Amino acid sequence: MPAFAYTAVDGAGRTIGGAVNASDAEAARRGLEKRRLMVLELGAAGENAVETPKAPSRPPRDRLGQRRLALATRQLAALTAVAPVEEAMRNLAGQSDRPSERRILSAVHAGILEGRRLSEAMAEQGRAFPPLYRAMVAAGEQSGALQSILSRLADDLERDQQARAKVVTALVYPLVLAVVAVGVIGALMVFVVPKVVDQFADLNQTLPLLTRLVIGLSDLMRDWGWLIALIVAGVVGGGMLLRRREDVRLRLDTWMLKAPVIGRLIRDLHAARLARTLSTMLASGLPVLEGLTIAARTVENRRLRQATLAMAEAVREGAGLSAAMRRADIFPPILLTMTASGESAGRLEPMLDGAADYLERDFSTFTATMLSLLEPAIIVLMGGVVALIVLSILLPILQINSLALR
Repeated sequence: MPAFAYTAVDGAGRTIGGAVNASDAEAARRGLEKRRLMVLELGAAGENAVETPKAPSRPPRDRLGQRRLALATRQLAALTAVAPVEEAMRNLAGQSDRPSERRILSAVHAGILEGRRLSEAMAEQGRAFPPLYRAMVAAGEQSGALQSILSRLADDLERDQQARAKVVTALVYPLVLAVVAVGVIGALMVFVVPKVVDQFADLNQTLPLLTRLVIGLSDLMRDWGWLIALIVAGVVGGGMLLRRREDVRLRLDTWMLKAPVIGRLIRDLHAARLARTLSTMLASGLPVLEGLTIAARTVENRRLRQATLAMAEAVREGAGLSAAMRRADIFPPILLTMTASGESAGRLEPMLDGAADYLERDFSTFTATMLSLLEPAIIVLMGGVVALIVLSILLPILQINSLALR
């Protein structure tokens, strides 16, 4: 009986490899699916192959950006509605105007020509296609709803891209304003203040406290600015190295979730993405458990990743999704309520979509409000610092004038 080498994702979200004996490729795939493994790659192995881990080949370095992946997915969804997958991929690769993107899409097309499924061909391209993306494509292929799944994937990617673009656009002006403000204040302290203060050196008068403070800060920046810059760079570099340790990363991510404003933003954004992901995976025919285990691998915040994995474990033990969310004690109440309502009414998928829409709108409104307040706050702060510098220069002048009048 022939053997087939495979790469698959298990129930814990781990990527595993091995070999299985079966009469043909379809029988091997069905056997792996009965073992609750999501097949990513499947190919013929040697006649005497045994179930040993498959050594992964070096993945390609080319990557698709978020915007290009969304565009390619939208085009692929439109093409698969009117043509076979092989023809759709050939057309998609042929019309790409970027060499790296063309190489990725052409390699996927070549994999399809060799007999692989679309998800398997995508898996061979390394990080070009995220694991969650490939899992949904595989589910669409298994359920026969590939075109609709690709359309939903394109919607989700475009929605994420629009949200990021709004935040970046809103941050550009405040960031430029902050850089200019820091540059102006630094120039005043290093070049302007010392020249003005030299005029008061021979007065033999005690300068005002504010003036002495500004002069001391100016001398510190002028004489030891290079050392301060090195210390700051060292602290930042050391922090980045420490952040690679899982225990430090977990404590830092837990602290960020407890922060007054940032914590709420991170929590709500994660909840919205999780709800949207689970809704899409339910629509594609994947079980909630597999959706949770795969989604957990895409979460950057370690505390939220632990909570998502704990939810998956609770669901594996037989708990409902809403009960697992409540046990995690980290998700917003609106998501818990709508998930429980969806489970009781048998309409979990649309309720998760509705919760994601609400949380995304709330996130957009909150961030827009905060960013609109950031610009005037920077202007007021810059004006206050400049006013203090100017006042520190004017106070000695006023003091001299008052002494001359006496």
